[in-house]
Amino acid sequence: MTTSRADLPIVIDRAAAIPLTTQVAGQLRDSVTSGLLTAGDRLPSSRDLAAVLGVSRTVITGAYLQLFAEGWVEGRHGSGTFVADVMPPRRDDPPVGPPEPPSRGNPARPARPPGHGTSRARGDGPRVIDLPAGIPWAAGIEATAWHRAWRVAGRHPVGEWPDPFGIRELRQELASFLRRSRGLAVTAGQLLITRGVTSGLAMLTADLVRPGDLVGVEEPGYPRAREVLARAGAVVIPCRVDAHGVMPSELPDGLRLLYTTPAHQYPLGGRLPVGRRQALARWARSRGAVIVEDDYDSEFRYDVGPLPALFGLGGDGPGPDVIVYLGTASKMLTPAVGVGWLAGSASLVARLAASRDGLGERVSEPAQHAMAALLARGDLERHVRRMRLEYARRRAALVNGLGEGHFRLLGDTAGMHVVLELPPGISAARVAGEALRRGVSVDTLDRYFAGPVTVQGLILGYGATSLPQVRTAAAILREVLCGQQQYPP
Repeated sequence: MTTSRADLPIVIDRAAAIPLTTQVAGQLRDSVTSGLLTAGDRLPSSRDLAAVLGVSRTVITGAYLQLFAEGWVEGRHGSGTFVADVMPPRRDDPPVGPPEPPSRGNPARPARPPGHGTSRARGDGPRVIDLPAGIPWAAGIEATAWHRAWRVAGRHPVGEWPDPFGIRELRQELASFLRRSRGLAVTAGQLLITRGVTSGLAMLTADLVRPGDLVGVEEPGYPRAREVLARAGAVVIPCRVDAHGVMPSELPDGLRLLYTTPAHQYPLGGRLPVGRRQALARWARSRGAVIVEDDYDSEFRYDVGPLPALFGLGGDGPGPDVIVYLGTASKMLTPAVGVGWLAGSASLVARLAASRDGLGERVSEPAQHAMAALLARGDLERHVRRMRLEYARRRAALVNGLGEGHFRLLGDTAGMHVVLELPPGISAARVAGEALRRGVSVDTLDRYFAGPVTVQGLILGYGATSLPQVRTAAAILREVLCGQQQYPP
């Protein structure tokens, strides 16, 4: 049973330098930690609390949003705002799972690509808290919308042969969606439906790259992209990134193609500034190179709106002859859907469509119809908005749980993972191994490098892990990190 608390001891000091929203949020937070408010207590509506305190409703709304993002409160549709279960894990709790022998490079598991992977249990034993990067919360998909989309898909007759471009209805809905969400002025004729980012990259590589061609991939970067390009016989050149992303001034001559993740560099998390985006476009034009833009998780930002996609830059922007844009539903929904898209010039898309049968690159038509239904009814965008709030809460819980220490968190406030950079003298493999012994599985950064590892660290994903598990994992990782200070690498 929940209780409603209208008698909260909140005191507003209008003469203080601290903003009113911060005062309200801080005092509510203190009420939870002191036990005055407990899990399940219902908070007053923003209108009622504003009237009691004599402040603008905007002040209370801002405080509630901050606490929601941090994970202190939770909203229940049609019911109000409630105190979340924020009890910290007991220090004497046993480890969540047994140890596992480490493998080379990463004691937890192989590095996963953006938008791929699962949580796991060890046989019949207890579940390990898995923190995979880029994996969405599939349980967050609204069942009613999901079932409705597949009923719509089931009403379509079975086709004799798949449309090589992808069903037109989906391409039209995607064109509208990309205009709204990413500012891309594309038509259905500029879109090709793929099985995902890797599928689109493989098709593009087969068309554009010949054995011996030089191609660039961010360093550190997406291992699957390196693998796809190398299998085509290309010479893969690592291209250094800094805190903001790839550096156009350092790109080598002779590149036929450059694969990049400008919206949220994978894995370090930087956001490529507009000036660099323009420089990258000029570089591609002057060299006759093609930029492959993997926009893998631009939907999830928690501080400001995303910068425009490279493909959609106006004015002297690059345009479809220089940029090929890759997107996927696996980050928004689940990798199990198996639907992605490629945007480029109409001539490029036509060539790829003509060649795909020989490559065996077909996409399930029922999945395409279901995706089109989710887009047509607005269900996909509503789901993204819900998940944006949910992931923001988990990110805040992870960051707050780790606290401050002899490490640094890298990247923008975005996506579904953070990178924890370790200082010299502390081994990422040792930290990951000790975390796994205590029941938390994480990736190390080394597998994302093609050459020497220049950043020692961990990748901590929170998309596929529940909020209570994120809090527990953060507490365990903090203890592990504190303990590593006294041990040599």
